This record gives sequence, C-alpha cells and structure tokens, in this order.
Amino acid sequence: MTEQNAGPVNGDGRDQPAGNQLAIKRVYVKDVSFEVPMGLEAFGQQWQPRVNQDIAAEVKRLNENEYEVVLSITISVQQEKEVLYLVEVHQAGVFVVAGFEAPQLGQVLNTHCPSILFPYARELIDSLVVRGNFPPLMLPPINFEALFQQAAREKSQNALSGGASPSGKPN
Repeated sequence: MTEQNAGPVNGDGRDQPAGNQLAIKRVYVKDVSFEVPMGLEAFGQQWQPRVNQDIAAEVKRLNENEYEVVLSITISVQQEKEVLYLVEVHQAGVFVVAGFEAPQLGQVLNTHCPSILFPYARELIDSLVVRGNFPPLMLPPINFEALFQQAAREKSQNALSGGASPSGKPN
C-alpha cells in the first residue's frame, strides 16, 4: 500500500502550508570569459588597479511556474588606462516560483534569485582570476533588494517626468 502526499513536505516531515513557493531546480554556468588583453605585460605592472564592476539580472519565463534567471557580472581591472584583465560570468538558475502576486513575483525574481546565484558567480570569478595568476578578487556581498528598489524609483521618476530617460530619450 502506498501513501500519497498532496503537498510539499518540510525537512522535519510536516506538510508545508500552501502559498508562496521558491525552489531551485538547477544552477549552471551559461557563459564565462576571462581575457588578459596586455598578455605578459600585465604581470610587470605595479599592482594598484582600479576595479570596475557591472551587474545585471535577466529573467525569462520558461513555463507557468518556472523561470530562468541569469546573473551577469562583468569585472574590468585597469591599471591607469590599460585593462589588465576582464572577466565576464553569466551564472544562471532555473527556479520554480509559485503563489506570488505580480509585484511580489518581480521582486522575488529580481532579488532573491540573483542573491542565490551570486555566491556561485563570485566563486567562479575568484577562481578564474587566481588561475590567471592574478591576486584573488573577492567581491563584496551585493544588496539586490536595494538595487531593485533603486531601479523601481528611477522607473517611477522617469514615468513622472514624461517617460524620458536621463539622456532625454524616451524609454
């Protein structure tokens, strides 16, 4: 005789309440690149670099409750005007997200999911940099919630100012 459970079960064996659900289905590296444009000349430089970081998250709906979230991080390390190295990582995950209303869903997909992916991307970036024979690069934690709120404020301000972006072009 088999027993069937209607809902998900917590680690302690109790049923989870119905409602909001966020689960990781898969985490993977979608794309990665490491470049040393100067070649060997990069290693003869006195090490006082400037680190530039660009971060973006992209969400793609796969089906009713599954979403692919891609966290893209580009790191450019420069000495004066010369690029010592450039790292680009697209860390992706497939997430099952259910039970959230539209505003909450956007927030979950743009804050919680990138927060889950970030440690994987940070470790991969550090590993690539060290394997490239450069000093370790430990990226500090990122507050994706604050970035999401800032983007929402900017979008709201642009809408109030007639839909023009800061460059004066329509959004």
